Parts: sequence; structure tokens; C-alpha cells
Amino acid sequence: MKIISQNFKLLVVFLMVIGFTSCSDDDDNGTTVPTTVVDVALANNLTSLAAALQATDLVTTLQGSGPFTVFAPSNEAFADLLAATGLDLDNLSTEEEALVRNILLNHVIIGETVNSTALVNAGSGYTNTGATGPNGENLSLYFNTTSGVVLNGVSTVDNADNMASNGIVHIVDEVIGLPTIATFATSNPALSNLVAALQLADSGTPTVNWINTVSGTENQTLAPFTVFAPTNTAFENLLLELDDTGNTALADLDPALVNSVLTYHVVASSNVQSSGLGALNGVIPTLGGDLTLNGTTITDDNSRDSEILASAGLVDIQAINGVVHAIDTVILPEL
Repeated sequence: MKIISQNFKLLVVFLMVIGFTSCSDDDDNGTTVPTTVVDVALANNLTSLAAALQATDLVTTLQGSGPFTVFAPSNEAFADLLAATGLDLDNLSTEEEALVRNILLNHVIIGETVNSTALVNAGSGYTNTGATGPNGENLSLYFNTTSGVVLNGVSTVDNADNMASNGIVHIVDEVIGLPTIATFATSNPALSNLVAALQLADSGTPTVNWINTVSGTENQTLAPFTVFAPTNTAFENLLLELDDTGNTALADLDPALVNSVLTYHVVASSNVQSSGLGALNGVIPTLGGDLTLNGTTITDDNSRDSEILASAGLVDIQAINGVVHAIDTVILPEL
């Protein structure tokens, strides 16, 4: 509540401006202006969001024609963020303003009105937000509706389908931070074996500290990264390939071997979306060594092929520290 009170003067002015604009834009027939996503946020008492939008000059943007889908954090969610980061919306540096603006845009899908029914019917998947990462690429947002509508594994929709003239507002219980590669690995159940492999490699003497590296806390001089992420099925098939009796589990593998395998799935200092793979001229320069690329097929030194899962929509998963493309077969170093 202390943080909200700090912005009280700011909000009073902001609300007066909104009220004045609404009244002054009435036409001669007494018809009021359309209710935008900003108005819907104010009607739901999302005063901290309103203050943040004003502080980052996004009010006019979200009063535009849109359409917009806005995942609007509650006042409590904003209070938690500001307390954790020490940010003061009344006194942001240029760098801090850019950061908060990008975080806010990470809650906005631009050009679509996506209601809760559409999300539930889809089940899970990725969409892009207005926030940007390396090379100006729009960041991805992962949604899963197994138990409610959960975004990037951290934020749940509490109040859905608040309609506006230029879009829709869903109120969420947590601020959706800028996602890292680790965010998408841990939030998508289809990549749980990859997370286990990263943890196993870290238990030995890893080439890089894998979890911290993909989380964006270490080795950022190597970022951004292009990651080819094997699905759970890819890891299951690898275990059968290594032991056709089916008695070997991922945890049974040597951490040094797993570390070596992982290096062939990561390209450092490169954020290559699927549309740019052709520019690699048939060679993928991974941390482990060069691989052969032909279209969407990666061939390792054992003449084993791995397909980039473009048709399944599991490519161009954009994080703040790199991009992820799912693949159907684990790449192996020369055996």
C-alpha cells in the first residue's frame, strides 16, 4: 500500500485527464467515446497499472485503435514487483523507464482480441507480445490452460474477458516478467526432460553452468543464444537408442556425457529465428562443434537427423536472452 500511496498525486492528475478527455470527446448527440482498454483498467481499480502506463508514456498507445489483448496485473502484483526491484514510478531513470515499458508491453498482445474461450480451446501454446528482445524481435508468451489460464508458468488470470472498444482485458495475479530461455524450458511440460538434463549436467563439471546460463544470471557475454531444444519424446527415444532394453533412465547417464551433448544444442552470441536459418549457409556453429543444416533438418557427426519442429509451432520461442527452436531428436557428439 505504501507504493500505491506514493503515486497518489500522479493518479489524481491521470484520472482527471482521462475524465476530461472522455467528456470533451462526446459528440453533439451526447454519445460518449468508446471505452478503451485503459478505461477498463481504471474501471477495475487497477490504479498501479494506470500509474505505470502514464510513467512510461503508454497511455496513448493503449487508447489507440488496437485491437489489444491486455493481461493486466492487479495492484498487489505491481506492489510486489516494485518492492522487489526498488523501482519508483515517480522517479525512473531513462534505463528504468525503458525496462518498465518493456515489462508492460510483455502483457499486451497487439493486433488480436483473444478471449478466455479461445485460450482454453487452444489448451496451450505460444503467442507474441509487444515487448522486444534481441534484434528487436517480439518476446513470446506461453499459455497453459490445464488448471486455469497460466502465463509463462507464473501468472494466473483471475478475472477474464473484460471487453473494451479496442480489445479485451484479463486481470492477472502476478506481473509477467521478461522471459528467459529458462522460463520457457520450465513452464512447458513438453520440455521437462531438457530441464532434467540441464540439472544433471550441472551436477558434474559443466562447460557452462547450464541453469544459470539459460536463466540469464551467468555467461551473458555469450548471450544471446540460439537453442535447439529436444522434446521429452526426443530424450525418451535417445534412452532407447543408448539402451534398447529400456532399463536406462536419464538420471543414469554420466553428467559429463550429458554436458557434451548439450553443447551441440546451443549457438552462442546469436539470436537466429527460423527465417534466418538459411543465412547460416548449411552450418550451425554450436558450442560443441559445427553441425550440418539442410532446410529444417540438422545432421550430426553420426549422420543422425533431427528435425526442427516448425510445423508444430515450436520454433521462434523468443526470450530476452535468446531464441528456442524445438527439435525431435537429440543431437549427439561423434560416437
